[in-house]
Amino acid sequence: MQSKPTRIPGPDHPISIDSNPDRVVVVVAGQALADSRRALTMREGDYPPVQYIPREDVDMSKLERTAHQTYCPYKGDCAYYSVPAGGERSVNSVWSYEQPHAAVAAIRDHLAFYPDRVDGIRIEPVRA
Repeated sequence: MQSKPTRIPGPDHPISIDSNPDRVVVVVAGQALADSRRALTMREGDYPPVQYIPREDVDMSKLERTAHQTYCPYKGDCAYYSVPAGGERSVNSVWSYEQPHAAVAAIRDHLAFYPDRVDGIRIEPVRA
């Protein structure tokens, strides 16, 4: 059995994870599927920032776990969910690193959404 490669973020592939002070709302089929003021923003290399939302702030009853899996050497094994209400576009639209590598341990128990597979991911500034 061959082990999967593990890489540590660094200058050649930076990853940062920061608390997002704003409200993050994910909408699918016209309904808020996630609503959080505790999201984490991951910035990885040249990729667009990704909002990781705590499971407690996602309506998990609207998701269906799929058999689809991927692996990232920086983050680990990735599990996927579909949103049936979103139709074919929302298949495997949600992902989660349930046992992430130590360098990105903060995203454990969080979910992320593909922006093009949901109606929208709104980031609403929270006013003091």
